[in-house]
Amino acid sequence: MILTVTLNPSVDIQYRVDAFRENHVHRAQTVSKTAGGKGLNVTRVLHQLGEEVIACGFAGGPLGSFIEAELDNHGIAHEFTPIAGETRNCIAIIHDGKQTEILEAGPIITEKEIESFLTAFQERAEKVEVITISGSLPKGVSENFYNQLLEIANKANKPVLLDTKSTLIQIALEKENIPFLIKPNQEEFEELAGITFSSTENIIEALKKPLFNELSWAVVTLGKDGAIVKHGDKIYRVVPPAVEAVNPVGSGDSVIAGLAAGCRRGLEGKDFIQFGIVMGVLNALEEQTGKIRLNQLDDYLNQIEVREIT
Repeated sequence: MILTVTLNPSVDIQYRVDAFRENHVHRAQTVSKTAGGKGLNVTRVLHQLGEEVIACGFAGGPLGSFIEAELDNHGIAHEFTPIAGETRNCIAIIHDGKQTEILEAGPIITEKEIESFLTAFQERAEKVEVITISGSLPKGVSENFYNQLLEIANKANKPVLLDTKSTLIQIALEKENIPFLIKPNQEEFEELAGITFSSTENIIEALKKPLFNELSWAVVTLGKDGAIVKHGDKIYRVVPPAVEAVNPVGSGDSVIAGLAAGCRRGLEGKDFIQFGIVMGVLNALEEQTGKIRLNQLDDYLNQIEVREIT
């Protein structure tokens, strides 16, 4: 079983309009509302892969209930810690080939709610095989909270795949209990490594910094350009097939799902890398975020090129 952690989930609302102008009334052509948050995108892809998965995090109010009902409708198991605050909305306005987003900060989590989550997480960590942690921290939760989860997971000898902003990754890597894998995108890795991207060579050099020495895996995703991956003392360049993306949003989360499934299935080396990256490709081919088509898996999996560089 795989446990996904989404501490700051949301109801994702998407409006499609012909054009967007400030200080004007707009009538949406289509509206969609889904259970959102990076970790829930991971959860959906894992579910489609046939993995036994359970989602956890904080959820409160009618919007929290909406998220739980959405997961129930799709047959996805969940054990959210109830909170007094209201789960947030995240709004995306699709217009003129662009996307404008309005993201609510979310609820303030109390000390009692944090303690309740930690107790439940410790119990879950003993029962699962792999853990993913994705996204931002809600208000009221300290910046070292992921380190607390990593300590619990490492005591239970469970690998953790961490996908969050650069500052939280750095805090995690500077402590004793580090994750099994990190997956920053290009912008996040630039901030983490203190570089400005000019070529894949400076990403490769940055991955040799002491901060990343103890990591089993570092996967730096580069969107349509694939990824640079560090595993131990080996570094790989990953090149995906050229595809016409329909909606690349959530592709990074889909990569985490593929890597988590690959980890649980015991995939290693290039097979592990390919299985993760191909999920990002499959997600980009779909209009819905966190959606893949399994009947396309083998075709695209064989097109993922993985070259050992060092």
